Amino acid sequence: MRFLIAGAGAIGAYIGARMAHAGFDVTLFARGPHLRAMQEHGVQVRSSEGDFIARPKIAGSLEEVGPVDVVFLGVKAHGLPQLAPQLRPVLGPETTVVSTQNGIPWWYFQGFGGDLEGLRLERIDPGGIISSAIEARMVVGSIVYFSTEISSPGVVQHIEGNRISLGEPDGARSERCRRIAEALIASGLRCPVSTRIRHEIWVKVLGNASLNPVSALTRATLIQMVRDPGVSSLIRTIMQEVEAVSSKLGMELPVSIDQRMAGAEKVGEHRTSMLQDLEAGRPMELEALVGAVVELGERVGLPMPYTRTVYNCTKLLAQSAMAQPPK
Repeated sequence: MRFLIAGAGAIGAYIGARMAHAGFDVTLFARGPHLRAMQEHGVQVRSSEGDFIARPKIAGSLEEVGPVDVVFLGVKAHGLPQLAPQLRPVLGPETTVVSTQNGIPWWYFQGFGGDLEGLRLERIDPGGIISSAIEARMVVGSIVYFSTEISSPGVVQHIEGNRISLGEPDGARSERCRRIAEALIASGLRCPVSTRIRHEIWVKVLGNASLNPVSALTRATLIQMVRDPGVSSLIRTIMQEVEAVSSKLGMELPVSIDQRMAGAEKVGEHRTSMLQDLEAGRPMELEALVGAVVELGERVGLPMPYTRTVYNCTKLLAQSAMAQPPK
């Protein structure tokens, strides 16, 4: 199988490095200094589990790659509208596209059934640009449960975790999921195949839609937020609003809010991805993690006052931060 990591940032480069190190045919698509560093020195992974250097194929354009068997979409959700139309050269009739983005994915309501069948969320897929570029039949969902960051061009710091769940949107146990999972497992990752990937997405959204924006507003770590009585109460209320939306969609969550809060506390002095992006001057994943949930709340008739308030405040913060000149 030929694999492509389209958008070899922190998550994508780590997956690609793991796969290349295990001997799989994988190409990383990147741009700028990160591209040049990987071309010259390979992908350098720093991890408590052991450092290593991998030398996958590195590409600066998708035309030079050609059709592949599996594409991992390694960019964050707000990068997909730009990336998706560029994928045409690498998509063959049998190509599988694995989405790794946080939040509600653009494909969520494709094949969902009922009144919401085919619903497109404008905050995720503006103008339908992603769904028109990637056919629904190609998509396999995934949820990433590890933390990485680019410490310098070509260097990936693995912070914690090694699990990535895969799942067909319709819950089927497919041969393509099995083969991709086997490759990821052989590369040193845990890769369960879920028959309830849509439910599992909401478990992560429960924390992402609450903990992430509040961390950006407060600059606090997970354990600081969970242990602060006032902030903890706000986060729980947002989680209740998010849970109500998932319930309206028929998604019963396998974990309680208490369990989700306990899990966050266990992670400890961790800065969320949204806070890290804010501090680094990068765009935040606000629409996929929070805005899409607010948009869904509107569709199913739930006002979500606390989630909406935090979303609006964080959106203004993001606009102000991006307007400031770089230091």
